[in-house]
Amino acid sequence: MLGLQYFSFDDLWSPLVLALFLIIAAAYLVLVGPFSERVQGAVPATAGQKITFLSGLTFLYLAQAGPFNLLGHVMFSFHMVSMALSYLVAPPLMMKGLPVWVWRSIVRWLPRRRLSFLAHPIVAAVLFNGLFSLYHLPVVHDYVMLNFTVHRLYYIVLFITSMLMWWTLLNPLPEGRQASGLSKVGFIFLNMVLLTPACGLIIFASEPLYQTYSNPAAWAEAMRYCVSGDSSTLLRSFGGPAFFNFLSSAKEDQQVGGILMKFIQEGIFVSMLAYVFAQWYRKERQEEDDDLVPSGNEERNPLNPAAKS
Repeated sequence: MLGLQYFSFDDLWSPLVLALFLIIAAAYLVLVGPFSERVQGAVPATAGQKITFLSGLTFLYLAQAGPFNLLGHVMFSFHMVSMALSYLVAPPLMMKGLPVWVWRSIVRWLPRRRLSFLAHPIVAAVLFNGLFSLYHLPVVHDYVMLNFTVHRLYYIVLFITSMLMWWTLLNPLPEGRQASGLSKVGFIFLNMVLLTPACGLIIFASEPLYQTYSNPAAWAEAMRYCVSGDSSTLLRSFGGPAFFNFLSSAKEDQQVGGILMKFIQEGIFVSMLAYVFAQWYRKERQEEDDDLVPSGNEERNPLNPAAKS
């Protein structure tokens, strides 16, 4: 139904990129495993951290070089799923999978004084959501999709800004500035609001917005960057993207894509709300328990009526 049978193994799985991701995975396992034993104060990653990081890396590969990348060039709805996997699913998983000692090394290497303002919650939220929304303006989207170098650079910048956005919620450094539970709740709602206009533009448009999903010539040009051989043969064989679209029209595909992105974003951030509330509740309970437990000095003070006899 999706038409994947018409494409080669190389088109679907991008073996060179797959090899690169496998090298990254192997390097990660060595870094957080055997190598960590040579670093003073480093603690090897737990099994849970390894699974989390490798899961995020897998989602990123599937979205950027695997089948979802190809499907994202065929149908807009899959493009939006690919974007969600790349910037809303993969980054937090990869961030949670890195041990604290690795993050300390990364932060020491970065020019913090010059770049620290980028991690400010409001700046990070506006940067990521602004770039994401700008990308989905029709003229910008079509230009980026038809220019490979710009396409890759834009996606790298989006990934970096998504990490900055997630930093407020997942700051892994105990000694770093931690946002309060209330601040995190407000930050989550801010992100949910900022992405709404772009999704609304896509969902309620009266006609197809993007040439790369409605114009056969533009579509074939965009496909040139994810299929081997001459992409013009796609036009001769299939006539255009409509051949692969199992929905009724490009407009419906576009609407489904906008709805999927909004639902995925809402689902992820609602899950984060539950996570923040759970952390908040545990912290409050811990503080209450600490207040109820008498200190050792109080127990040994004979003048304290509450002290044990």
